[in-house]
Amino acid sequence: MNASTLTTTARPSNTQAPRLAGLALSASIAAVAIAAARIDWLQAHGFSALTLAIVIGMLAGNLGYRRLAPSCAAGVNFSKQNLLRLGIIFYGFRLTFQDIGHVGLSGVLIDALVLCSTFGMALLLGTRVFKLDRETAVLIGAGSSICGAAAVMATEPVLRAQPAQVTVAVATVVVFGSLAIFLYPLLYQLNLHWQFLAASPLAYGVYTGSTVHEVAQVVAAAGAISPDAANTAVIAKMVRVMMLAPFLMLLSAYISKKNSPKKNSAAKKAAAGGLAIPWFAFGFVAVAAFNSLHLLPTALVAHINDVDNALLAMAMAALGISTHFSSIRTAGVKPLMFAAVLFGWLIVGGALINTLVLRLFA
Repeated sequence: MNASTLTTTARPSNTQAPRLAGLALSASIAAVAIAAARIDWLQAHGFSALTLAIVIGMLAGNLGYRRLAPSCAAGVNFSKQNLLRLGIIFYGFRLTFQDIGHVGLSGVLIDALVLCSTFGMALLLGTRVFKLDRETAVLIGAGSSICGAAAVMATEPVLRAQPAQVTVAVATVVVFGSLAIFLYPLLYQLNLHWQFLAASPLAYGVYTGSTVHEVAQVVAAAGAISPDAANTAVIAKMVRVMMLAPFLMLLSAYISKKNSPKKNSAAKKAAAGGLAIPWFAFGFVAVAAFNSLHLLPTALVAHINDVDNALLAMAMAALGISTHFSSIRTAGVKPLMFAAVLFGWLIVGGALINTLVLRLFA
């Protein structure tokens, strides 16, 4: 009896200890990043807490994390997934529906055109030019066109893809999505000089949100530009994330036409059982709606935003920890080249789409 009780009580500690260790590691990196972001020189050069968190996380992940991985992996994954979603939900306290109205119909149209053109290019080039298997091409295309690794994981049940194919796709979108964090602030400075896009934070926020892979990467890339750009970028990105559910339904219909009758039923069953609705996106909208009523004191909202900064910094630290340089070798040359082409289209083609649509609605 006593032995059974001891065994029962011991189990929670065995399962919680790895999560606590990983959370502590992510929190420590986030705390260092938040403190460093207050340094005047770093602020002047556009280094936000989120950018610093992923940089420090990548250094930790590639220099010594492997020895800590068995004890920290659960907590790091929890930070990267659950805390990220919670942070995005709380991000709604920075926005109101009046702000969302600033994106307007043009922002929705931009997101839809970027998604369709990027995924269409992935279907065309992935198998015919780069000679990849269909599953890998579709997974990389979904991750590039919608919301990075989350879209890859959501698309996998529809395709019935192999674990190795999922790993390659996640590696490529993480690599180029992380690169976007550092590239987009530089592109913003170039745009101020050359005026390829409208120079306002609103326009560049829509551009960032409609073309960068991950939600967290959008927050970091736009946050290094300005708070206004970050707010607009998150709105544009969340509209893009909400397109994941209809995308999966359309993809299931596409797969059902391509496969044999036997595989058709399997694909439909997978799509019906594995549809991943991004509920945190609806939480974000609900919080923004509540914030639009201005029921909470300004001081309390400011404290909530401080907590949100910490949550997002922990998520970025965990994302950095999980981004290993060895993933580049794992992905191989062809998938990386394919993802690089899609990344180039997101930058150049996305800018063209943004420019044309904004001129149309001007």
